[in-house]
Amino acid sequence: MATKREQILDAAIEVLGTRGSRGITHRAVDQAAELPAGSTSNYFRTREALLCGVAERLEQRDHADWTALHRVLGPPTVDHLVDALARFITRATTTDRVRTQARLALFGESQAMPTVAESLRRGHGRLREQAVELAAQAGIGPIDAGILVDYMDGAVIHRLTGAEHGKDPREALERLTRTLSPPARKAP
Repeated sequence: MATKREQILDAAIEVLGTRGSRGITHRAVDQAAELPAGSTSNYFRTREALLCGVAERLEQRDHADWTALHRVLGPPTVDHLVDALARFITRATTTDRVRTQARLALFGESQAMPTVAESLRRGHGRLREQAVELAAQAGIGPIDAGILVDYMDGAVIHRLTGAEHGKDPREALERLTRTLSPPARKAP
């Protein structure tokens, strides 16, 4: 069961992801969380503190999703890596679309709020480390794993804007991943 703080942050993600950065206020979050007026302010005194909390909550939820996905896939192979990345992109732009839109709104806010920028940087760094670890298990080095992560970020944005609407990301991911993978060793 979610704590009241998590309930507030999940409601803030919903508000930010559906109404954009202009729509996120303490009052709007209280209403979305169905809590008494002032509840959000009791946990997050300023808008900046609230946005930092949102960045941290996004990271927690993303980490949990990556961990669950990693468990489901089984032994690390290039095929499993492609499947994981395709699932991530599809989920980020469908089931978790609001959460992804909230993250993008935070990027805009972070330009004027250094503490929000630092929270986003820290969270992105941790998620990138997970992706590098997953890619390494499939034989892909950290620099090439970074290329995959950057591609995924772009693919998510293109799908959100409709440029890749309905297109399965698997084909492009497979081509890119196989290109970045070390050549298969021939049996002696």
